[in-house]
Amino acid sequence: MALKTALVTGAGTGIGKAIARQLVADGFKTALVGRRKEVLEQTASEIDPEGASTLVLAADISKPDAVKAIFKAFVDRWGRLDLLVNNAGLSAPGVPLEDITAEQWLAIVDVNLNGAFYCTQEAFRIMKAQEPQGGRIINNGSISATTPRPQSSPYAATKHAITGLTKASALDGRPFNIAVGQIDIGNASTDMTSKMSQGVLQADGSMATEPTMDVEHVAKAVSYMASLPLEANVLTMTVMATGMPYVGRG
Repeated sequence: MALKTALVTGAGTGIGKAIARQLVADGFKTALVGRRKEVLEQTASEIDPEGASTLVLAADISKPDAVKAIFKAFVDRWGRLDLLVNNAGLSAPGVPLEDITAEQWLAIVDVNLNGAFYCTQEAFRIMKAQEPQGGRIINNGSISATTPRPQSSPYAATKHAITGLTKASALDGRPFNIAVGQIDIGNASTDMTSKMSQGVLQADGSMATEPTMDVEHVAKAVSYMASLPLEANVLTMTVMATGMPYVGRG
């Protein structure tokens, strides 16, 4: 079987961990990228006890030089890049827009948008140059890429921007056999969504509990997107807890 390789950002916990686990199960040699090396190493030991299919690369993806370094280390290890999953993301405190500090705004933009761009840029460079040419990029857009929650301006703004990055890079990648798509995720059950069982602020100002879904459904959706030949692409996919208050008016 031909070597398949993947790099997943934000891979230490939550959605990224579930995606990395699934990709390893699917036969991908997978790099786990995140800021906390010890968390990445714990995840790697859980999903790949023998250590043959994972590579831990601790880095702050908001720093262009750090991104260049992890992609170089990846190619040095496995020779080519078949799949990039731009999953890393930060959110801001749920406070009124005017109370968000400049530092909080910039931190979220740096990771959610700038980091995704830097990783996409390095992936393009590698995928254009390798033989056979091409590869796939999957961006985590989130439901907030189309419909924000109250008091979420920094997060929603960056996720809307991810949709623009997805579409523009999908267009730019066509001549080079690079397929770019986006998965918008709603209420996957992780530590980040645990508060939903206590109630979440709704658009009408009320508080309501919201249903969640097993994060494994997200991992399986990404697995499907990654399994396609490069002549086919899922440009956008929404995977959400069926009962979450998203489709109707809020």
